Amino acid sequence: MSIIALVPARGGSKAIPRKNAAPLGGRPLLAYTADAAAGSRAINRRLISTDDPALAALGRSLGLEAPFLRPSAIAGDDTPMIAVIAHALEWLEANGTGPIEAIVLLQPTSPFRTAQHIDEAVALFQAREADSVVSVVAVPHQFTPTSLMRMEDGRVTPYLAATPQSYLRQKKERLWARNGPAVLVLRPEIVRAGMLYTDRSFGYEMSREDSLDIDGPDDLRLAELLLADRERRNAP
Repeated sequence: MSIIALVPARGGSKAIPRKNAAPLGGRPLLAYTADAAAGSRAINRRLISTDDPALAALGRSLGLEAPFLRPSAIAGDDTPMIAVIAHALEWLEANGTGPIEAIVLLQPTSPFRTAQHIDEAVALFQAREADSVVSVVAVPHQFTPTSLMRMEDGRVTPYLAATPQSYLRQKKERLWARNGPAVLVLRPEIVRAGMLYTDRSFGYEMSREDSLDIDGPDDLRLAELLLADRERRNAP
């Protein structure tokens, strides 16, 4: 059974024009995800789902297959990701792909996700016989629910009722958030059912730095700084 990487990369973006092709460290943002997919030992096939012929061509130059263009009906700002994944799965099944063990969604906005992250998430998926595995990052304690406030007319009130004890960092519940997600491993059966998560979904934890998700220009600038710092640290 095969494991298929799917890289969703639509052409439109408001915060960063043509974000998926935006330069990062002298390379298009898409290149970092293409590299991670290429280096993964778990992945058998690597596809890009895009509505943009130029991004399809870029994907091919980076080693991704671009066998179809995504219909405009599922290429909008408000298109749910499940629709994009289901479209790709339907195309694969209609075009002679054999049995599929999993679809691995790899969003181009996670440039620091690596082949190792992909392989470890897939290994967890297989070991737990999961319906899905999603990459997560620990939520900083100052952003957990007992630290949140509502503000109306400048006045603040606690988001949740809490005791003085629950404001202590050591007493706060540890929580995780999806980090993009950078990696989402899905069993085809739950995609066909229109779901991403079930009671058989598991979290794969990544570090805060590796979890950086490029949403706006500030994220791209931060990624440039982190990339330069990594290059300095790895220099001989």
